[in-house]
Amino acid sequence: MGEYKTNQLDELFAAVSDGTRRAILARLAQSDARVTELASAFPISLNSTSKHIRILERAGLVTRRVQGREHVLSLNAAPMAEAAEWMAFYRRFWEGRLAALEDFVLKKRSTDKPGSTQ
Repeated sequence: MGEYKTNQLDELFAAVSDGTRRAILARLAQSDARVTELASAFPISLNSTSKHIRILERAGLVTRRVQGREHVLSLNAAPMAEAAEWMAFYRRFWEGRLAALEDFVLKKRSTDKPGSTQ
């Protein structure tokens, strides 16, 4: 994985590490929303909401289009596919390790039973 992709993953994981930003993404998964509409859903200022949105935009998770004076945000879930692929690699790794541990435990149990030969 190149440095470019590593930086993308760093920004993505940093963006989704905050509960407010995850809530913004969850809201945008339902439908597009105006910035002011999103801001009213959280107990933080419009300025704070805008900072969260900029972080999501930098990670490529949110796109913005300007319609007159309104800024309308949309979810772009595509960057999450790369993160899911990264996590899937480690899921396969741990599944293999856990399967080997299970085999070891089952073999150990069968040799520890009374009357078994070692």
